[in-house]
Amino acid sequence: MLLRQIFDDKLAQYAYLVGCPATGDALVIDPERDIDRYVELAESEGLRIRAVAETHIHADFLSGAREFAERFGTRVYLSDEGDADWKYAWAGEEGYECRLLRDGDAFCIGNIEVRALHTPGHTPEHLVFMITDLGGGADEPMGMASGDFIFVGDLGRPDLLETAAKLEGMMEPSARRLYASLQGFLVLPDYLQVWPGHGAGSACGKALGAVPETTVGYEKRFSPAIGAAARGEEAFVDYILADQPEPPTYFARMKRDNKLGPPLLGSLPAPRRLARMEIEELPGREDVLVVDTRLDRDAFMARHIPGSLYAPLNRGFNRVVGSLVEDETQPIVLVARQEDLEEAVRDLVRIGYDNLVGYVEPQTIDRHFIDGGPFASIEVIDFGQLEEVRREDGVLPLDVRYASEYRDGHVPGSLHLSYTRLPESEGSIPRDRTLLVYCRTGSRAAAAASYLKRRGYDVRYVDDLIDNYAAR
Repeated sequence: MLLRQIFDDKLAQYAYLVGCPATGDALVIDPERDIDRYVELAESEGLRIRAVAETHIHADFLSGAREFAERFGTRVYLSDEGDADWKYAWAGEEGYECRLLRDGDAFCIGNIEVRALHTPGHTPEHLVFMITDLGGGADEPMGMASGDFIFVGDLGRPDLLETAAKLEGMMEPSARRLYASLQGFLVLPDYLQVWPGHGAGSACGKALGAVPETTVGYEKRFSPAIGAAARGEEAFVDYILADQPEPPTYFARMKRDNKLGPPLLGSLPAPRRLARMEIEELPGREDVLVVDTRLDRDAFMARHIPGSLYAPLNRGFNRVVGSLVEDETQPIVLVARQEDLEEAVRDLVRIGYDNLVGYVEPQTIDRHFIDGGPFASIEVIDFGQLEEVRREDGVLPLDVRYASEYRDGHVPGSLHLSYTRLPESEGSIPRDRTLLVYCRTGSRAAAAASYLKRRGYDVRYVDDLIDNYAAR
């Protein structure tokens, strides 16, 4: 048996290529939407992808299962568990070869058996896949693709149906279902390997480890979430629902689209390099959003195309754009280096932003500004300067960290709104105040300040470590 783990470091997402070298057949579990890289990996191993399986309806990225079915006629294995609200609506469309799985159902890829186990809690329909290498002589599983059920050091959060999909009253029942599912995990053999769906940095849990895999025995001994379950159901429910970070606003759209059918991608978008005269027109265009991906936030704050959203091309890129750009159909122009363009395009299509109409390189906009082109700036301050002015009339500190961080300590008198929820919270932000936007290190505040500036607020950006403020 061949097993390859494919990692998206921005979404902290793991997909898996499981292949049978004897027959040349392969399965991909939980692929993202730009499927060409899975096909290329399989071909490099002498395999052909015959099937795709999904652990659940994902919230943090658009699935590639439908793309495989459409482009290659690949057989798709999807969950048939959960109630009517959590069925894959697109699976019944004509032309797709889909098999719907229930608890205990199995299928083979070459000489490899894949058996589905229903593990509700993170979502009602969630499955894990037990993998047995029959061709290698095994009659028991080697491990499991655990999806968003078991992570390294954590469990999949059960609150997203309420906090992201806005289904009221779902958090506590989901947490109790997760507790019940965990009882089945606890009786599995300790040697079983666990191949999780996400790693550290994912918003699908609150304390995911950075190690790419684990074992059942190790998690039984050392997972804090499983330790909480050992204290009983009530203790577990309290633990698993506490301090979960506010999910990005785009999670609800991912749930919807993955259920109804992700839009088909085909080839990657190819944004064209904009001519100088087109750059000059950008500040006055309401129909185009400029997303500035430069890593140098000082340069952005000093000069940027008016109306730009600052979303540096780092590990937070998807979360910033997904949280602060509500309309996924809006035409987008990227400020990005040519060598970074494909990376940015792939990141965006994975969360449904396909209308990428153009790009401008950073050195080009620098020349544009030097030549007298219009630009906008955001005033930068540190926590010392914030402290000097925060009590003045017309000034309001705005904390854009997660709620758990805010509870642990914040600037007195500050308003708290997580940066991942700013669009839906905008009505609670007073327009007659100068906002002093801060976070823990300045990274999230930079994106939030650019969003608020674009929306017409008077903002100052706090580029400082909150530890420096606490030390005062």
